[in-house]
Amino acid sequence: MWADGGCTGRLVDLARDVLRIALSVVKRSDDTTGFTVLPRRWLVGRTLAWLMCSRRLARDYEGRTDRSEAVIRWSMSVIMSRRLARRPC
Repeated sequence: MWADGGCTGRLVDLARDVLRIALSVVKRSDDTTGFTVLPRRWLVGRTLAWLMCSRRLARDYEGRTDRSEAVIRWSMSVIMSRRLARRPC
């Protein structure tokens, strides 16, 4: 799993100990200035953009986090099933 450079510290420990996944943090190098494209960082933004196409996720309607998680899972399932159902050209 990839994370942004701001997601360090306790999140890495939580991912390893509780979730049992390897978390790889993508950081900028210290010698760069200005805008630079970082590897794997665009995946998060693209996935969030796909999820925002879901009307229910465009606003924060859910009052409980478990319901919000269920809507995210449902929306991603719809996206993935549509991709799987596409016929190759």
